[in-house]
Amino acid sequence: MNIGYACITKGVANANYKTCRKINATEDHLKLLIEHNLNVLEKMIEYNHQVGIKLFRISSDIIPFGSDFVVNDLDWPNLFAPLFKRIGEKIKRYDIRVSMHPGQYTVLNSPIIGVVERAIDDLNYHKLFLDSLGVGSESKIIVHVGGVYNDKEAAIDRFTQVYDQLDRKIKDRLIIENDDRSYTINDVLDISERTGAPVVYDNLHNALNNDGETYPDSYWINLAKKTWRKEDGRPKVHYAQQQLIGREGSHSQFIGIDEFMTFYRDVAPCDVDIMLEVKDKNLSAVKCLLATTTDPKISDLEKEWARYKYTVLERSPVIYERIRSLLKDKSSYPVIPFYRLIEAALTLDINMSTAINSLEHVWGYVNQEVTDKEKEKYQEYKSNLIEGLNHLERVKRFLYKLALKYEVDYLINSLYFEL
Repeated sequence: MNIGYACITKGVANANYKTCRKINATEDHLKLLIEHNLNVLEKMIEYNHQVGIKLFRISSDIIPFGSDFVVNDLDWPNLFAPLFKRIGEKIKRYDIRVSMHPGQYTVLNSPIIGVVERAIDDLNYHKLFLDSLGVGSESKIIVHVGGVYNDKEAAIDRFTQVYDQLDRKIKDRLIIENDDRSYTINDVLDISERTGAPVVYDNLHNALNNDGETYPDSYWINLAKKTWRKEDGRPKVHYAQQQLIGREGSHSQFIGIDEFMTFYRDVAPCDVDIMLEVKDKNLSAVKCLLATTTDPKISDLEKEWARYKYTVLERSPVIYERIRSLLKDKSSYPVIPFYRLIEAALTLDINMSTAINSLEHVWGYVNQEVTDKEKEKYQEYKSNLIEGLNHLERVKRFLYKLALKYEVDYLINSLYFEL
């Protein structure tokens, strides 16, 4: 079983994709953006390997206007073939399974022909990208069935008809997912019988949109597993938690460890890969990996604490001290209590005194290196902060630039600037 995350890597320096508007999508500009984004992907793959993450969804936005062959008519697979080859070889060498998930506008069952044609163009783009990496058919493209259009049976018929006409190489990668409004897991399993497309089960979607059954997640996962062939690789599931204050179906800021462990104990015998859909991305993936590892090491929690400590201090000096005390016993592995305390801190608001206290701790890592002008700038930012917390992000950005300038890795790797 692997546990992974989607698209964006948090807390890694210079790991942000770039895009542009159509008006600026010149050939030269697109080449620069594509090269940048592929280099970012390589950095993400390296990061995933370092922390032991072997399941990763690549952003559909990595090639700007990748499915719009009018705006972007570059032969990017060949232009960047050496870079694709290098990244693909790393993916295979590190045994990382990648996937892609086209967005909500990729609708195969639309009654509008133009929408369907654009959806197929989008699938061709995703297939081409994965093919360019040289990854096998276990690297999947996930889609939802689409809309109901006031007649679900007719909409399902359209989906199956379009699916049947797809290129074989697209079908080899395509898997279908239940959604939170239109198509239940029962619907998707039925569509799988008609098309042969493997099913990926989403727990949060099923909680919000089902046919009234109260079966555990493992029941549906075992049914979905039967739709997968050996060449499809290990069956995948999507796991998410509901954001407490947010619209129904919105993903949580982080994965709550207790809720996840309940899910994990239920589905572990199913032997599936778990893709987390959560706003803090890789941070929750590392959490869940450390909570389920068969090789527990207190040093792994200490590494995590080094990243989180000033984010925690910024919110609660009390929790900060409790975590320090928790990690004193080097023969223990208190992973669940550790993350419970981290989560408790993340739910707290920042106040003026805790913000300044944490800020001063961080400043201490660079204050011997900075110029007199930078010292003056910091004092100015801190004075502004005293007038209102709305200035906090500005002073953090300043400190992060100093960390990069003076190559203070401890700060660069800290989540203080991310959370």
